[in-house]
Amino acid sequence: MCCLSYQQHTTQRATHVSFQAVYITVQDVEPKEIGMAKFFEEESHTFSEYLLVPGYSSSKNIPSNVSLETPLVRYAKGEKPSITMHIPMVSAIMQAVSGPRLAIALAQEGGISFIYGSQSPENEAQMVREVKSYKAGFVISDSTLTPDMTLADVLELKERTGHTTMPVTEDGTPTGKFCGIVTSRDYRVSRDEPQKPVREFMTAASDCITANARTSLKECNDIIWEQKVNQLPIVDDNGNLVSLVFRKDYDSHKSRPDELLDEHKRYIVGAGINTRDYAQRVPLLIDAGADVLCIDSSEGFSEWQKLTIDWIREHYGTSVKVGAGNVVDAAGFRYLADCGADFVKVGIGGGSICITREQKGIGRGQASALIDVCRARDEYYEQTGVYVPVCSDGGIVYDYHMTLALAMGADFLMLGRYFARFDESPTRRLNVNGSYVKEYWGEGSARARNWARYDLGGKKKALSFVEGVDSYVPYAGPLKDNVEGSLTKVRSTMCNCGALTLAELRDKARITRVSATSLVEGGAHDVMLKDSNSDMNFR
Repeated sequence: MCCLSYQQHTTQRATHVSFQAVYITVQDVEPKEIGMAKFFEEESHTFSEYLLVPGYSSSKNIPSNVSLETPLVRYAKGEKPSITMHIPMVSAIMQAVSGPRLAIALAQEGGISFIYGSQSPENEAQMVREVKSYKAGFVISDSTLTPDMTLADVLELKERTGHTTMPVTEDGTPTGKFCGIVTSRDYRVSRDEPQKPVREFMTAASDCITANARTSLKECNDIIWEQKVNQLPIVDDNGNLVSLVFRKDYDSHKSRPDELLDEHKRYIVGAGINTRDYAQRVPLLIDAGADVLCIDSSEGFSEWQKLTIDWIREHYGTSVKVGAGNVVDAAGFRYLADCGADFVKVGIGGGSICITREQKGIGRGQASALIDVCRARDEYYEQTGVYVPVCSDGGIVYDYHMTLALAMGADFLMLGRYFARFDESPTRRLNVNGSYVKEYWGEGSARARNWARYDLGGKKKALSFVEGVDSYVPYAGPLKDNVEGSLTKVRSTMCNCGALTLAELRDKARITRVSATSLVEGGAHDVMLKDSNSDMNFR
């Protein structure tokens, strides 16, 4: 087994695509036996304990020249992966993160969401179907009103969702009988009448410019510009609302060169599965159009994962792509790669809402786990000619951690808390003590009750403890703006390392350990910070 030693200051380049590190020597170290146990002398490290050392950058190393394309699934040497992402981001298999709306928004940026599996197979398949049937530019509203609702209801919905335009249907469903539409212009003059019914201040359907469901997106945009309206309701022949087209989406659609689409020009989406009901769940997800599956488990070095993958291969061959995990060492990776996993997830206990380590005492620092597994991936590639991508799941606190994880070898990152903060996540936006937040809970929490992700014998069992918490995260706005901001930092740092691709980053990156004092030095210190909301603070 490969472990890291920090005894010498030297440069070590691992096989295939790995990183250089100014402090690392790689030794084959077997864990020492202590009584009946085996002890790993290597410490367990996190991303915050590392920094990247800048390397030579040429005039070509500018962010606009950087490619973040990365393989999602295994491929043989000389071949191309069947799915390649345009950005190295996937959303976590969580109730509070990956619903249809976020899946669409992330696919528009070039990444993939994994719809959460802690629901009935039928409901999960319907969410997948919703993403696959989505027409870019045609929005199905999740802020629909009824004529009998009041202005107070409208303002509360606006506060919760941030939406200022809301369609009105007879039954309040997104595809009910279209009655009209409410915009900020309609209710601005009625703010002092909170109980005023929507029917009295909405723009009635008879006064709205609408389009038939057979109208193309181009024709809809032409109508919007010619009629000088900001939104266009799309209705079917029976007068039912189908969707909305917004003026603001026209420009944003044109600015999505990284949209991740399948051969039918539909958004690519993944789905989470477990090791218990896969025989019922997988066929429904495949029928709904899921492009890739992922086994959601708190610990993946298990025969239950092999049995799940074996069943999928027996019934679908290699046409159905399925990731597995989570593991934290080379042995776990090798096991899942040999089982036929299309990618392997790394990380136990590193998530912001995960308390597995304090509850069960298992896990490993995310940086140490990732380094070990990525070295095993490269060795596997050299030995077999098959490349199995590695997904780093957990431990990302700051944007710079993303770049570190990619430099340490991750092909892509699975993020939970990061995406939970955005408009598109399935949770409510709340005002708590004057600050906007969104709810966020773990799949191992009492709220999620996702006991199916625990491989404890193949049968559903009641657990006496939880491995996740229920929490809030600061609301951060739309996904697009935040992802663009984070990836701008990643691209810029890659240029500082002289890299224009992720493979080049892994090859050229030089990584150093930092001390506690260095962490203090790396932030604002020895100055008085200006804060418009409070007194100045000395740091």
